[in-house]
Formats: sequence, structure tokens, C-alpha cells
Amino acid sequence: MGVRQQRVREAYRQELSQLIQRELKDPRIGFLSITDVEVSGDLRQVKVYVSVMGDQQVKEETMAALDRARSFLRSEMGKRVRLRYTPELFFYLDESIERGVRLKGLLDQLGQEIDEEKEKGTDAGGEEEGS
Repeated sequence: MGVRQQRVREAYRQELSQLIQRELKDPRIGFLSITDVEVSGDLRQVKVYVSVMGDQQVKEETMAALDRARSFLRSEMGKRVRLRYTPELFFYLDESIERGVRLKGLLDQLGQEIDEEKEKGTDAGGEEEGS
């Protein structure tokens, strides 16, 4: 990724985050955070990955509200980030954080079960025969 792409990526991440928090008044938008932004090589498309707190219905409503606000957000971004062309915005739900939390929970549970099995093994094998 070029230096210019990286700068545009960071500018879009910061500005969109502020816009969504401060300017969008849609009650369907739940608590969200922008987890990643990808900018195309020609700077004409921006993929925005968001993580939404809440159940599936909240996530769907939030994504629908972001989709409806896309033209407003694009217009505002055109005013805030000066480029020859204002990139088209695409929003995607990022569930990697939730998958990571679930995976960590499973690993913790597995570790706990292994520890319990070790304790059982040392209790049963702790008494030596023939002494």
C-alpha cells in the first residue's frame, strides 16, 4: 500500500468515526466501532469494516442505517478529505472480534478441563506401590 493510500485510509477511519458518532442521528445505529478501512488503488472505493455491539437484530438495523446514510457520509467526507474524486463507501460487518472472544472462551474452557484432568491424574497416581 502506498503512502498516499495509507494517509487516505487513516483520514477516512478518523473522520468517518467522528461523523457517525456526532452527525448521524439515526436511532437504529447501535454502538459501533470502525475496525478497518481499505482504500482501492485508484482511491475511488473505500471499504469500511464495522463492529457492532448487540444481538443480530441490532447489527442488521445498524448496517441498514449505515447503508441509508451512505450518500450523506460520502458527501460529508468529500468536504473533509480533499481528493480529486470522493470515494464510494461500502460498509461491511466485521465479526472477527466476536469470533476471537468465542475462541478465547473455548481455549480457556479447554485449558481448565486439561488442568482438572491433570489434577485427577496426580491424585490417582500420587500413591506409589511397593514402598
